[in-house]
Amino acid sequence: MRATLAGTVVALLLACGSGQEHALSGGQPAPADGADDPIAELVARLDLERYKAVIRGLTQFGDRRQGTRRNRDAVDWIEAQLEAAGCPTERHHYIYDPPPRPSRPRGAGDAQLNPPGPTPTGGRIGRNGSGPGGSSIFGYRRPTGVVRDPQAQPDEALRALNLEEPTNGERSQVYCTKVGATRPGEMYILGAHMDGHGFGEGADDDASGTALVMELARILSAPDVETAVSIRFALWNNEETGLNGSRAYVEDRRELQGVEDPPGSGLYPEPRWLGMIQHDMMLFDHGAPGPDGEVSPHQRREADINIEFQSSSDLADQSRDLAFRFKAANDEYATDYPAAVGPHMTNTDSTPFMNLTPSISLRENERGMHIGAGWNPHWHQPTDLYRTYSDDDFRLGLNAAQTTLAAIAELAEATVVAPR
Repeated sequence: MRATLAGTVVALLLACGSGQEHALSGGQPAPADGADDPIAELVARLDLERYKAVIRGLTQFGDRRQGTRRNRDAVDWIEAQLEAAGCPTERHHYIYDPPPRPSRPRGAGDAQLNPPGPTPTGGRIGRNGSGPGGSSIFGYRRPTGVVRDPQAQPDEALRALNLEEPTNGERSQVYCTKVGATRPGEMYILGAHMDGHGFGEGADDDASGTALVMELARILSAPDVETAVSIRFALWNNEETGLNGSRAYVEDRRELQGVEDPPGSGLYPEPRWLGMIQHDMMLFDHGAPGPDGEVSPHQRREADINIEFQSSSDLADQSRDLAFRFKAANDEYATDYPAAVGPHMTNTDSTPFMNLTPSISLRENERGMHIGAGWNPHWHQPTDLYRTYSDDDFRLGLNAAQTTLAAIAELAEATVVAPR
């Protein structure tokens, strides 16, 4: 079945055509007069089925754990999709060589570190894990963890695909760039991490963010789209090991910003960073666990897109302003789900950038408060599968794409030009 999946994804993408028609229902309609509003025209090119098809394509590589063949194959696939969309790609290479992890026997205790049903204290785990029966401003919590036992994955084919363990050595991550027409030496970076773990498919964490960035690369790289400044679409590796891919990029390229190379060529291998926008887990906002430790199987009515900045960063004020620009874009152009701004961005690939350029993260829940408290029972679990999520879930991710596309189109001064 998996051998034919790539062809199935290609067929789905072709069937979606140019993605001009909305596949959304409900909510506030986006402005329709594209002739007078290029942002509305670009947002209208997003399509639910196409977004789902890209996520589905990424899941053919299992959890895409760094340092494995499945990860390298996924990087190659992403690169091919970006090239086909007309966005010229480059690779950033770095070495990941950590000390060996302490060995421990695999056993039944590893099978489900985030099990369904009540916690040992009946679901009542207070702030910072206090209890028993404790309550706190965080409400009920579920234990979280990373599944490391392949036997926890009941799908034999997926288990076999995910079986290879990482080896140390060279890593690569792919990015592509839309070159600005009038200010090519400045750019915004749109990012997501393509690696995952937990013996699932990494559908939410983070195929959902990777597909979002890939779809924006496709739309903004169209021949009839121009932007004043450059936009880089970066698919980070090694996020799950501690943001190592994005950290390596920052260390290797921060001093190259705005340097014309060769001099007088008008080419800027690393344009000056105007802002960094990360997308990490976009699909699942089903609310808090209940007293029994269970999370609702349905997207909650008050689901929203969390736009986070870090209030302790050196550029907190500028990052806050960027976050509210994105919220304003959501207010005007998103069709189904609103956005909320929060000040606690953490544990994602915008963190290495946050003291160097305004940086924000879009995600399904607040990272520190919600995801860490077990609001997403599929996080780093064998159940993070494409089939786990409903169209309501995928639509939340698409609304995040609408939000980022609208905001970045305004910030980069995007226009839709007549064919030449």
